[in-house]
Amino acid sequence: MTEKTETRFPLFYRQPELLTAAQHADLRLSRGGYGFARDANAIPLTVIEFGAAMRHYPVVFAAGDGFPVAILGLDRRNGFVDGETWATGCYVPAYARRYPFVFVDRSQDSFVLAIDRAAPHFAGGDEGAALFSDGKPTEVVDNILTFCRDFHGAHIQTDAFVEALLAQELLVDQHADARLDSGQALMLRGFRIVDRAKFDALPDALVLEWHRKGWLALIHFHFLSLDRFADLLARAENAAVPAEAVTETEDA
Repeated sequence: MTEKTETRFPLFYRQPELLTAAQHADLRLSRGGYGFARDANAIPLTVIEFGAAMRHYPVVFAAGDGFPVAILGLDRRNGFVDGETWATGCYVPAYARRYPFVFVDRSQDSFVLAIDRAAPHFAGGDEGAALFSDGKPTEVVDNILTFCRDFHGAHIQTDAFVEALLAQELLVDQHADARLDSGQALMLRGFRIVDRAKFDALPDALVLEWHRKGWLALIHFHFLSLDRFADLLARAENAAVPAEAVTETEDA
């Protein structure tokens, strides 16, 4: 008997296709919105986003690979998306701003641009911005390529930071439990935080090295962001939630 395996796509992506002039010559990009993220209670973050994200979300680390994520809700929903709109004044993670585009790894250090063909951002006819003109990518695609290259570079920086945390065994499992005034219980699982005691005990030489790399600031941003859990609880109080919710963060 042949075992059937299910392909797991990155968070949000349902029908990825390589972007080509031959297949998508008439495709146009509309403004779209953030409705695709309304059911995501966590979204990946790169290290260059910590300073902006920590003002609005808890910045923690996924239980699986340790990659940083922004916690967006204590239940299975994104408390910052209403319909198609992200909460005014709140930082939108680059992972969400990149959608419906993504880099696909074709070989070592070789990437091509792909799209989620199932995304509602694509229109036909004369609506939206053209992706190709006379068989060549338009400025829209050039700008998207630049954004995705920058995002990929930030991802590499983030991998190095996470590897260092894991090497020092600084990440510990954590959970967030809360009970609303209505009596409804919320329990968030599947994330890790930096162990403060182990962090404080790092040798001076390593602390200096991490300071020069900018990693100490990232860890302090992480610590400060944990106060945002109280803000998530306040948002949950103002929204209808399941009577008894146990949720986990997802790896991207």
